[in-house]
Amino acid sequence: MNEKHRIAAAIPKLKVADVPYNTAEIIRLTGEAAANGAELILFPELAVTGATCGDLFLMPELQEAAKQAIETITKALKETPITAVFNAAECAKNSSLTLFPAADPAGPGKVDIRKQYFSSRSGVSVFASAGIYESTTDEVYDGHAMIWENGKLLAESERFCRESQIIYADVSEDPAEFGIEFPDFPEVVFDAASPALPFIPADRKKDCAEIFNIQVTGLLRRLEASYSKKAVIGISGGLDSTLAILVAAEAVKRLGWTPDRLVAITMPGFGTTNRTKSNSEKLSELLGCDLRTVDITKACLQHFEDIGHDPADLSVTYQNVQARERTQILMDTANREGGIVVGTGDLSEIALGWSTYNGDHMSMYNVNCSIPKTLVRVMTDWYADNAGGEIGRILKDVLATPISPELLPADKDGNIAQETESLLGPYELHDFFLYHFIRSRETVRAIFSGAEKAFQGKYPACEILRVMEIFFKRFFSQQFKRSCSADGPQATEISLSPRGSWTMPSDAASTVWLNEIARLKAEQEN
Repeated sequence: MNEKHRIAAAIPKLKVADVPYNTAEIIRLTGEAAANGAELILFPELAVTGATCGDLFLMPELQEAAKQAIETITKALKETPITAVFNAAECAKNSSLTLFPAADPAGPGKVDIRKQYFSSRSGVSVFASAGIYESTTDEVYDGHAMIWENGKLLAESERFCRESQIIYADVSEDPAEFGIEFPDFPEVVFDAASPALPFIPADRKKDCAEIFNIQVTGLLRRLEASYSKKAVIGISGGLDSTLAILVAAEAVKRLGWTPDRLVAITMPGFGTTNRTKSNSEKLSELLGCDLRTVDITKACLQHFEDIGHDPADLSVTYQNVQARERTQILMDTANREGGIVVGTGDLSEIALGWSTYNGDHMSMYNVNCSIPKTLVRVMTDWYADNAGGEIGRILKDVLATPISPELLPADKDGNIAQETESLLGPYELHDFFLYHFIRSRETVRAIFSGAEKAFQGKYPACEILRVMEIFFKRFFSQQFKRSCSADGPQATEISLSPRGSWTMPSDAASTVWLNEIARLKAEQEN
């Protein structure tokens, strides 16, 4: 009978760049593992500093602190009968036992890919990936740890855990010799429910839950990190703010806060309809939020007078004054309540710049920043089906409401007069273009050909090209808004964050792409 050896993997609760704190936690967890009979323990990649320090890694102070930490940990554990791997950079790869320290962001399908990878390996594999206390500026980490032997999963951590964890397994391999590898997992690619909807996962129940969890985790960490007392959100009864308030309510719940620490503010203006206002209010009440109403009409009229704008002129000034007034109310309320403003704008709007600069364009943490409009719809529908009851009914009515910023007066019957898709074109086309332009790096011609096939019988070629022209014009001209966008978690394949996910000059020209669209139009006419 083979002798068994106990090995462990740890996910520490850390503080990014707080080397003394992280050092103490590594020593504590290693001591605990040794007391439980472990001969080896693996920590995530760069556990001494945190893996998300960015350019701080170049700073001499952090480098020196990390060196001192390694010495401190080594000295503290000198008499402890355990091997700790806590800041691995490189090691020989010639062992039958392999350690995989990682900092792999969470995402739909990531767990399946990791497990598929390790299930095909022989010998013992120990995996430890960074936890939720890494920076959530642009991504969320799930703190996933696993121990495998000959393709069999022996132990697994709780993902998205808010406390330090250690997992153990008894294996036949002697941990006296080990190798280290840094896993390079393949990218996650959604299997589209149909070719026309590339952002929609095939397993909606599973992947919508994963995306929602990433959004919630990112927000609750930001609330903790900013020492916030409350979360503040503007609600309109539209799709985006509806999904955002559901995320915020869950974050507040997981923090152990009372639900009224989520302040939901409805701000009716010139174009607000009874339908959207009623839905936002009812949903907020059912979620237990601190519901407040601030009518912006008087403030906007006063501002029109201050800047000399005629209220009868319904141009962009008329509309943007309302958006900026709402943002001012949210920001100032957050200051007053000791909280942060939760952003609601989705990936499609970010791509198209369909927001008011320094208005709804800005927040303190935007939970929807990587969720395109087509997926916002699916996510809301998924939540409605799970919730049922009155919440489910309200969400279904939100889904049936035309998409609109509601900045222009309603029609004579009180209905929405300003429908976004009648101005921009269908969001499902924009999301198709966005996915294949950013994710697949396809040419205009290839995107057009794919769209013709995907939307055959629904949109003629001339409509596809018309909307494609709008997409490329706006995507290029509105980059300046993305260059100073708010933090927010990447929960899907695409992020347009300027902090590495999508870097592009704000004054880049779209001429090359528009010229190709013009050629395609000419070909269609001939």
